[in-house]
Amino acid sequence: MMSELSAVFTLAHRDLVKLLRDRTRIIADFSFPLIFIGILGPMLQAGFGDRAGINLTHFIFTGALAQTIWQSTALGMIFLLIDREQDFSQEIFVSPISRYSIIFGKILGESLVALPQAVAIVALGVVLGVPFTPQSLAALALATLIVALFGGAFGVFVLSRLQNQRQANQIFPFVMLPQFFLAGVFNPISNLPLPLDILSKISPMRYAVDLMRDVYYGSGSGIPAFDLPTNLAIIAAEFALFMVIGTAGFVRAERNR
Repeated sequence: MMSELSAVFTLAHRDLVKLLRDRTRIIADFSFPLIFIGILGPMLQAGFGDRAGINLTHFIFTGALAQTIWQSTALGMIFLLIDREQDFSQEIFVSPISRYSIIFGKILGESLVALPQAVAIVALGVVLGVPFTPQSLAALALATLIVALFGGAFGVFVLSRLQNQRQANQIFPFVMLPQFFLAGVFNPISNLPLPLDILSKISPMRYAVDLMRDVYYGSGSGIPAFDLPTNLAIIAAEFALFMVIGTAGFVRAERNR
């Protein structure tokens, strides 16, 4: 048991150190959410806030927080493919530890990488006047960790079917971009046409965003689509599914090399 935990934390620490040495990624990771919340939120609030009946700056803040953390960990799993290309993954997959520990260590590492982004986004929210209480901050911190782990599992699921980093860079925009709108990051999704409603409900990012709004607004506010227990149950089920299928796919790919 201790060896498994040691492996998880070692892999997580490696990814965190890699982030601290990658200034370009740090700047890019912080820039996009700040643009979404700092520019898009106030613009939409000024133009449509009164008609929407909610503060769109706060609405986009919660959506962009969940989307950024979820996407950051999902995209961070590309390093599994980079490690494969550099033969590092082959070395760790032959080690006497569980394959799930290896994959979870990578997910935990990318989750730690994503957490500083959450701190920066919350700080921007304070500047823009988004109201917080100590209780809401604690709830957002816990939800952020859950969203990060969930995003990492989704990244493993997608990348387990790909062979190299080039394929990942081509496929991920098609996987991520539609979910920005289907998940309700920037727009309410309570009255979608039936085809879009079906696509929205099978978009994993939707439940990450909805969870964040559950803990910020409260399940009884009418803003989240599902209550907190429902979102947590869906996330837990999809996390387990993504981990099992994704890990099996990576192990199979290593064996076939």
